[in-house]
Parts: sequence; C-alpha cells; structure tokens
Amino acid sequence: MAAFAAVTLLGAVAATGASYATARNTLLDDAQNQVMDPLKRRVEAFVPRLELPPTQEALDEFQSTLQANAVVVYQDKRSRSGFDPSTIVPAELRTAMRTSQTFLFQRTIVQNTPMLVVGIPVLYRPDDKGTLTASGVEVYATAPLTQPERAITGLAQAAWIGVALVLPLALALALFAARGVLRPVRRLGAAARALGAGKLDTRIDPRGSDELAELARTFNSAAEALEASQAASRRFVADVSHELRTPLTAMNAVTAVLDEDAPQLPPDTAVAARLVSTETRKLTKLVQDLIEISRFDEARNVLELDEWDIGQAVRDSLAARGWTSTVDTDLPEGITGRVDRRRLDVIVANLVGNALRHGASPVCVVLRPSYLEVSDNGPGIAPEVLPHVFDRFYKADTARARSEGSGLGLAIAWENARLHGGTIEAANRPEGGAVFTLRLPW
Repeated sequence: MAAFAAVTLLGAVAATGASYATARNTLLDDAQNQVMDPLKRRVEAFVPRLELPPTQEALDEFQSTLQANAVVVYQDKRSRSGFDPSTIVPAELRTAMRTSQTFLFQRTIVQNTPMLVVGIPVLYRPDDKGTLTASGVEVYATAPLTQPERAITGLAQAAWIGVALVLPLALALALFAARGVLRPVRRLGAAARALGAGKLDTRIDPRGSDELAELARTFNSAAEALEASQAASRRFVADVSHELRTPLTAMNAVTAVLDEDAPQLPPDTAVAARLVSTETRKLTKLVQDLIEISRFDEARNVLELDEWDIGQAVRDSLAARGWTSTVDTDLPEGITGRVDRRRLDVIVANLVGNALRHGASPVCVVLRPSYLEVSDNGPGIAPEVLPHVFDRFYKADTARARSEGSGLGLAIAWENARLHGGTIEAANRPEGGAVFTLRLPW
C-alpha cells in the first residue's frame, strides 16, 4: 500500500508539476506578448522618421507615440516623459542592450510588485547595402504582472489541492488492490494455522484461476494427503494397540503367577520374573494410553456428565491409589459441578502421579470454586520445557530413553480437560516447585 501510494503520489506530483510549469509559461508568454507586440509595431512605425543623432524633441515625440509606460534613451539623454531607467531597469538588461540587435525582456520586482521590463534597441543601416547597426537609441517599457501572478498563484494552489486529493484516492485504490490480494492470503494463513493446530479437515475454497487459486488447490491437496496419512497412522496405532491387548492380558496373568512364585524361585530367576512383571505392566499402561489417545484423535470419546461433589470425587481418586497419606489436601465440601466422573479421575490421577514421580514432598491438592490446583516442592519445570509439558511422549531430558510413565499421562489429562471445555495450565511457583491448575466449567 505504501509503495502504491508513493508511486501514485509521485506520478501526480510530476504530472501536476509539468502542467503547472506549462500553464505558468503560457500565462507569462501571453502577458509578455500583450506588451511587446504593440510596442514593437509602434517602434517600427516611428523609426523611419527618426533622425540620428536624435534631438530632445525627437525623443519626446518618439515616447509619446508608444502609448505605454515607456521611456526613450539616447546615450546620456532620455525623454522627458516616462520613468527613470536607472531605478527600474535592471543593470544587466541595460548592459545587454548596448550590443543587442533584438528586443530583450526581464521579469523583476519593483516595490513588491512583479513587473515585466522590455528593452528594444533602434537599429539603422549606414547605407542601403549595409547591415543593421545599433543606433544607440533604446526604448524601455514596463508592464505590471499582477494579474498573471495571481493566476499563477491560484494555479499553484489548485495544483497542491489536486495533489492532496490524490493521496487519499491513492490510498483507497491501494487498499482496494491490497485487499484483493491479501484476502486470499489471509484465508490461506488462517487455514494453515488451523491445519497446524490439528484440524486436518481444513480446506480452502479456490476462487478464480490465478496463482493464489492454484496455491489454494495445492494447499487442499496437501491437506488431504496429510489427513489421509494421519488417519492411516492413527488407525495403525489403534489397531496395533488393540491387537496387543489380548497377548498382554495373557502376559499379565502369567506375570501375576510369577510374582506369587518369585520367593520360591532361584534369586536370578526371581529378579528376571519381577523385571518381566514390571515391564509388562508398563507396556499394558502404554497400550491403554495409546488406545485412549486414539479415541481422542478419532473424536470417539463422549462425556457422561452428572452432578458431583468435586472435593469428594478428588478424595475418592486419591484413596483409590493409596495416596491419601502422601498428599496434602484442601478440598472443601459443597463445590459441585457437572463432570464426567471417570475422566475427572483420570485427570487427577495423572496430575498427582506426575507430581509424585517428578516433584518432591509435600504434594498439595487445593480445590477452589473456579479451579483445582496440584503443586509440589520439587525443582520445578525448566522454562524451555513449559510449552511442551502436554505434548505426547515429550521428555525434558532427551538423554533419558525410559521413564516410569508412558509419556502420555499429561497429554491425556489435557485432552480430558479440553473435552470438558476447560484447560490445564502448567507453571512454576515463586517459592519453588511446579504447579498445575485445572479449570473446568463446573
């Protein structure tokens, strides 16, 4: 827009300036011709009667025929009527007249009035075949340029007004042109942001046949391919997870037997049996979380809302996992809300479990009418990690290949909060430790 407006304004200034200069020169030429043409004819009419060297009477008679504000000069004499050339005629014009064989003129300022000063040298031939020679007789005339000056001033003002009016017009045209280009670009940007946010069904309606329309069609093709690839990946994860459930169920049954018989087994065998049992439980938890995530991705999770006492629901979640004695709570009664009890349990379990694994005692759970807060006294969360704590499989320490959890707990908690229309915020407490704040519309 700025470039468009600048080019338009520059063109307007150039065109207006050229028009102004042409009109100004035309006005001045007309004013000069109105003075010089009649003066030249009268001089040419009187010169044949002029005898050289002229007498004072001849100079006076010559001046009387000019019918203008004029004076006739010969050497140190001048006509008794007319103005004093030394006070009005510029010195450079008088000097140039001594050798000139044509009329001269100059615009000047006399007593704050623009004036045109004209000088005409009187020429003669010494004989019939000789060349024209300056006789020394000079005619000077003046004419005010007040009217042309006013016209030129008005023209200049009109030109500036025209330029000033061109600027908003140029901006309006630039805005119109820019919107025509930027509107599809904005739609493309919004679609790209939506696609980046995970809305893989985002599409753009191609309009026209220009490059932007072709870009929209290319974007749609890429979005379709990405959606198909993402859907295939999700189906693969879901299918693999479901296929693993049956063998894992059998493995869990076997490892349960091994755990019971471990005391009777040889030491090395007992260690191996316990390791297999532990890893099987982790794998089972991972498969369960993958199945849950796949349901979120396929939008197959449905809330079963009911009115619950939030404080009692949180206490039940902690008691079910044996955390009542290890977690400090502030859960006042009377705070109720419509929530999915099972999904609230998942959120609480993941947040408190994360605090117990990665934080330090005491872990505190505080309930207030507008939020549920889970905090710990551990080292806190590094600033560069905070934006990613709810990402799937994200590890703050990339060198750590394994962890006690599946790497999906916080992601599942966030998805459950989003399903309720709420959020979970992660931050660091000023006194140390991490704090997770659940906000649900209960």
